[in-house]
Amino acid sequence: MLDRSNPFAPPERHDLGQHGRELILDARNVAVDFKVEGGVVNAVRDVSFQLHQGETIALVGESGSGKSVTARTVMRLLSRRATIKPGTNIMLSGMDIVSMSERGMRRLRGKKVSMIFQEPMSSLNPVYTIGRQICEILHLHNRISGKEAMERARQLLEEVHIPEPEARLRQYPHQLSGGQRQRVMIAMALANRPDILIADEPTTALDVTVQAQILNLIKELKDKYGMAVILITHDLTIVRQFSEYVYVMQNGVVQEHNETEALFRKPQHPYTQRLMGAEPKGSAKPLGGGEPIVLEGREVNVTFKLRRGGMFKPDYFDLVAVDNLDLGLKRHETLGLVGESGSGKTTFGQALIRLIDNQGGEIFFNGDAIHGRDRKGMQPLRSRMQVVFQDPFASLNPRMSVRQIIEEGLIVNGIGANTRERVDRVRQALVDAGLPDTILNRFPHEFSGGQRQRIAIARAIALEPEFILLDEPTSALDLSVQAQIIDLLRKLQDEKGLSYLFISHDLKVVRALCHRVMVMQFGRIVEEGPVEEVLSNPKTDYTERLVRAAFEIAA
Repeated sequence: MLDRSNPFAPPERHDLGQHGRELILDARNVAVDFKVEGGVVNAVRDVSFQLHQGETIALVGESGSGKSVTARTVMRLLSRRATIKPGTNIMLSGMDIVSMSERGMRRLRGKKVSMIFQEPMSSLNPVYTIGRQICEILHLHNRISGKEAMERARQLLEEVHIPEPEARLRQYPHQLSGGQRQRVMIAMALANRPDILIADEPTTALDVTVQAQILNLIKELKDKYGMAVILITHDLTIVRQFSEYVYVMQNGVVQEHNETEALFRKPQHPYTQRLMGAEPKGSAKPLGGGEPIVLEGREVNVTFKLRRGGMFKPDYFDLVAVDNLDLGLKRHETLGLVGESGSGKTTFGQALIRLIDNQGGEIFFNGDAIHGRDRKGMQPLRSRMQVVFQDPFASLNPRMSVRQIIEEGLIVNGIGANTRERVDRVRQALVDAGLPDTILNRFPHEFSGGQRQRIAIARAIALEPEFILLDEPTSALDLSVQAQIIDLLRKLQDEKGLSYLFISHDLKVVRALCHRVMVMQFGRIVEEGPVEEVLSNPKTDYTERLVRAAFEIAA
């Protein structure tokens, strides 16, 4: 039964009508159900919110809280399995959204209200040029010639600060970077000057510096055109910096709402308090001193031979991804490797554990040279060095049960005298990773993102390694789940004396988990040192820009 007496989430916002701005969106008692196998899911229940002209409100909460479903209901972009329940009332500039015909909604979408999505690559059509996709939206709502539409498209790309907009019009989505694709999505959303822009996790997959640029761009365009913005995110730093009013959602219900500063200054609901406290906190325990080096790299070089030019006149060139780098990781230490996408972090990490070949330099594991070893030569060391990847859904075999996923490494490496002993190890690894040992026969799709990442960690620690390469293990997770994974990694390090190489672009997580940090740019180390020293007092402009983007979103 839904508790309608929550004093922290009344139907009307606390500042309604107090600042003289026009109320353009008034949603009351929004409720959406989804038909699923075996029943019905109440995705959104009795949600009410208001939006004034020219302001930004934020919908925050963990995955599955109903944020995106609420926003899609405003656009009527729900799947066929969804049902908007009776009693739902959404008024947009005096128009009743719920009772409007599909034809009426098509006229309204893109003209009155637009949406930009989390992953632009799945929202842009890969077979059409950027110019054609923007022109399509312009033609939908305006009677203009092809030439006029293309000129307007060029102006839009210019407006969202895409370099060489003329050339970009003829390019395809795959030829643009992630940040540029997101800018194209913004240009498309703003093509017809909508009154409302819904931004659904617009920066989750982007580097901190690109994230800052995109958010500042949205703010700049909002101020320029007096547009209202609904920002959907789970990043509280973004919320505090860019929104004026916040709605906190959990399990399809608004638990609390208030003006941004008031909410951050004094959160009332226990869930909001927990969300605020979920920001990565603490720091790594100091090392005792005299710890031996577990993993060492000396002048490591990785070069890729790439091709450019046409089919008949190919031109090959060398791309130096890792440029003669040195690294020394001690036992029980966590070393952070940070930098923007394309800086060479993951390539360097994979070269150090011989997942890819290096073209120069020396690599040592516990003092033994491994740079000359082939795949067969590395086999005896594989159980002692493990990897946890960014996306657990991609790295766990969907056809294998939890038991098979974790036991596979034990079988391959000949660990455990018999099946019973191996299953005992699997159970212990699950318990160590903070999971129940009763899930052996379940499959990856039956778990949340945080639980899948714990399964990936259990798979790694089952082999009792000395070293784990952690490649962006928390970037796809909610803040509260991030905090749990950080605590788990700390606990495992203390109990098992593990050494971590932690690759990330999230400097908040790096600050909480790492002893030292190395900053990479274009395949080189531009700065390194104790984590607090580097992040508090960066010596290079590049590091300073990363730090400002991570902690202030003001780059």
